[in-house]
Amino acid sequence: MQMNSLPIIFLLASGSTIPFNLLRNCSVASTHVTGKCNSLSKGCEGSLLLDNSSSIWTEKDAGLNVASVRGFLVVDNIKTAAENACPGVVSCADILAIAAEASVSLAGGRSWNVLLGRRDSRTANFVGANRFLPSAFEGLTNITVKFAALNLSVTDLVALSGADTFGRAQCFTFINRLYNFNGTGNPDPTLNSSYLPTLRQICPQNGNGSVVTNLDLTTPDMFDSNYFTNLLSNQGLLQSDQELFSTNGSPTVPIVSNFNSNQSAFFASFAQSMVNMGNISPLTGSNGEIRSDCKRVNGYYISMLSFNQSKSVVLEEYFICSKDYPS
Repeated sequence: MQMNSLPIIFLLASGSTIPFNLLRNCSVASTHVTGKCNSLSKGCEGSLLLDNSSSIWTEKDAGLNVASVRGFLVVDNIKTAAENACPGVVSCADILAIAAEASVSLAGGRSWNVLLGRRDSRTANFVGANRFLPSAFEGLTNITVKFAALNLSVTDLVALSGADTFGRAQCFTFINRLYNFNGTGNPDPTLNSSYLPTLRQICPQNGNGSVVTNLDLTTPDMFDSNYFTNLLSNQGLLQSDQELFSTNGSPTVPIVSNFNSNQSAFFASFAQSMVNMGNISPLTGSNGEIRSDCKRVNGYYISMLSFNQSKSVVLEEYFICSKDYPS
């Protein structure tokens, strides 16, 4: 699908540090791509950014996103700058796409041409985010099936997993590998035995599951191929990462080895895979809208979702604004 190019004045207006701040404020549990979009659950249409309302159950509360995906305030700042420079032109979905590219480039990776012209969804998909996003605890077979369902190849899977070369993960996303892997009472046998004590010190048994550590133990703030070097030495942090290399006979193994020895090949494949993922079901033309505020749909009632002790949902509606925004 062809998409028109749009101005990127908002990046200049908001300052070049904002995309990198988006990177630094995102902690990836299992989505494989930092700061991009919930493409694997609904498409690249900014639904992840929507807050709770009377008609929306936010994807931020999905099990794989809650207390993990961050940087929303940075996105809001970019959107404010974009609206000040060219109101009603730059969508929140395109902001995420450009910020992802800028984050990778600023961290030492390769730039790519970001196709623009996406519009923002008017809905979220909480159920889909829980069902379709790959989990840090998930086996390689299941993850491969989820990617294939969206016409993403095994190479796409390995390349996009390489986004875990920077960023952080919380203890709860990998502590199962440290003490009682798959109910065996022992650590994951694919985890490097010299790396294990370091992780146990960071994440003690029955400790605080929200403590974070680097996804890449060598160059955690750089976009490079060291992620794959870590996998070859059984130092991948997440189960979903390490299985790319430790699964005997998997077609992912030679791709990991190639990306480890050829960083340029990894950079090229990652750039193409990001384009592929960004083209999953985009809203264009008259579909969707260009939100004025990334947290809510245009000209609508805002609702707050609260949960009582029994986990039942209570809707507390209150009227914020009925102004008609450009769509």
